[in-house]
Amino acid sequence: MTSPDHGKQEEFVLRTLEERNIRFVRLWFTDVLGFLKSVAIAPAELQNAFDEGIGFDGSAIEGFARDTESDMLAVPDPATFSVLPWRTEAPGAARMFCDIVMPDGTPSPSDPRNVLRKTLSKAAEMGYTCYTHPEIEFFLFQEAPQRGKEPIPVDAGGYFDHTPAVVGQDFRRQAITLLEAMGISVEFSHHEGAPGQQEIDLRYADALSTADNIMTFRHVVKEVALDQGCHASFMPKPFTDHPGSGMHTHVSLFEGEENAFYDPNAQYNLSKVGRSFIAGLLTHAGEISLITNQWVNSYKRLHGGGEAPTFANWGQGNRDALVRVPMYKPNKENSTRVEFRSPDSACNPYLAYAVMLAAGLKGVAQGYELKDESKPVPLPANLSEAIVAMESSALVRETLGEHVFEYVLRNKRAEWQDYRRQVSAYELDRYLPIL
Repeated sequence: MTSPDHGKQEEFVLRTLEERNIRFVRLWFTDVLGFLKSVAIAPAELQNAFDEGIGFDGSAIEGFARDTESDMLAVPDPATFSVLPWRTEAPGAARMFCDIVMPDGTPSPSDPRNVLRKTLSKAAEMGYTCYTHPEIEFFLFQEAPQRGKEPIPVDAGGYFDHTPAVVGQDFRRQAITLLEAMGISVEFSHHEGAPGQQEIDLRYADALSTADNIMTFRHVVKEVALDQGCHASFMPKPFTDHPGSGMHTHVSLFEGEENAFYDPNAQYNLSKVGRSFIAGLLTHAGEISLITNQWVNSYKRLHGGGEAPTFANWGQGNRDALVRVPMYKPNKENSTRVEFRSPDSACNPYLAYAVMLAAGLKGVAQGYELKDESKPVPLPANLSEAIVAMESSALVRETLGEHVFEYVLRNKRAEWQDYRRQVSAYELDRYLPIL
């Protein structure tokens, strides 16, 4: 049954479409691998979409369904409505994220948004609201990728460098302007450590809104890059000799208005709940790596230096740690949080946040003890090791659900096999002249 608030949101959307002369409504959702999907409908069809959903063939979407169970419905969430600010000419366009449901109205087990929502429901049963704040890194290149050719960065800048306005600064200004026009608040932006590498940090929000914001962010960044004649990439590590692009995520749990991670009398102001949450992340770090770092290239970043974590360890000042306790504002309750540093900016944010939070919450629920010093356990060194680590994980199987869990394993096994059989440029350059 539709709630009164939901009904008011629908009315607001329908009224805005008319007032703003919006003629195209793009319904967005995400496949299991984290790629954005879209279908455009006319405003006249939107009320029916709210009431009944828009039917589509789920078997044609990566990881959604087998041919025998392919009928699915995309139901727009009016709370995610936003006018697309780069479609300002009349008629305008808007977008909403969708929840995917089966013909009988039950949530689709393959919908990443639903996977995260289930984890957040478990957190709510424990009395917690989960807030997240991502630091999203990406590269800007002079042109679109060309097979066999190394990409050329748009600049030679480094960390916090003040590069010419025609490149990084102007790009970030335009991207942030569009994001904020869509209601996505940005906290910081700057040049990152590698040539052409940028970072934009989104402001804290509940975890589901953050995941929606990340999907919007990636689309906006690519739109702005096209507009400025360059190419944006979220590939985890495009260069051998430069740091890769991570998505360090700050997370905290709140009980009502109180930060459950905060204890004014504890070391780092970190409560027992916060310590157990960290212990959960460390204990299950290997199991969840295939979700937080889902590509062959992801492990080149993790094990390629540049302050990327290689072990399941924690600390306060150690920026190589998997989990860090930031101390920018000591003794300030709302700023107490933990920073989870393994996810890269090419992950599926819904699934990555679902397993991240599930690991931490399990630590809280079972009272995991966080040791100040322990022998660090290496994170998976490659995609194959990550597959093996996840195969036997009851935590990840339960969090993702059987369908998504098995699909991810099948897809990643195929990716690893395809990668292994490729003859690389390294092999040709090294061996062809001498063998």
